[in-house]
Amino acid sequence: MRLAELADGPLADPGLAQWLRADAAALYERFNRDFWIPERGGYYAVGLDGDKNRVDSKTSNMGHLLWSGIVPPDRAEAVVRQLMSDDMFSGWGIRTLSREERLYNALGYHLGTVWPHDNSLAALGLVRYGYRQDANRICVALIEAAEQFGYRLPEAMSGFDRERLLFAVPYPTACSPQAWAAGAPLALIRAMLDLHPVDGRLSINPDIPPEIGRIASERVRAFGQCWKIEAVGRSGYVRLSDGG
Repeated sequence: MRLAELADGPLADPGLAQWLRADAAALYERFNRDFWIPERGGYYAVGLDGDKNRVDSKTSNMGHLLWSGIVPPDRAEAVVRQLMSDDMFSGWGIRTLSREERLYNALGYHLGTVWPHDNSLAALGLVRYGYRQDANRICVALIEAAEQFGYRLPEAMSGFDRERLLFAVPYPTACSPQAWAAGAPLALIRAMLDLHPVDGRLSINPDIPPEIGRIASERVRAFGQCWKIEAVGRSGYVRLSDGG
């Protein structure tokens, strides 16, 4: 869909744009037909096996689906409730695998650990569908976890309950620093600001949680210019910055 926008614009190829949108629409229909599982509250399979049977584990990948926009609006509520349930949300973030699953392991790499970059995509997806309060829960949890790691989010953390241990247990062999974990806070800030480039300027629709209070940034580069952004609560502004 993004490439179709480019084809409509700077690529000046309307035929390509039309083909891309048709292909995306077909993928949307196939995916929602083949991957949706109505049982257990409704959710998406993590994959299809060699016989095209659904692999029915509940995983954090559902947050990526919200980020991509492939989830129909009438299914978004079910997906959000799965992600933010006690079985998936540890208090520090969304687990890679639900505690409901047999293979769940709070220290398993893909089996129950919490990945900051994974959660940042989920937060952006929640904002996309209008679930700002839930997105803020993820943002605040990860920022508070970062305090315990010298403000350097690791590759992964354990999936132990926050209420049980009161601190974030590190994943034993997590890379730190790691590029996508280092990029997660920028995505979290974008989620809280609901920041988008629109028609040659930056646009925000902020919902800054009380725990954060205020977000301000100068010299944000976009469209060949520098911008200044400030937001408190649900109010804020974007304007050209004097800085170069």
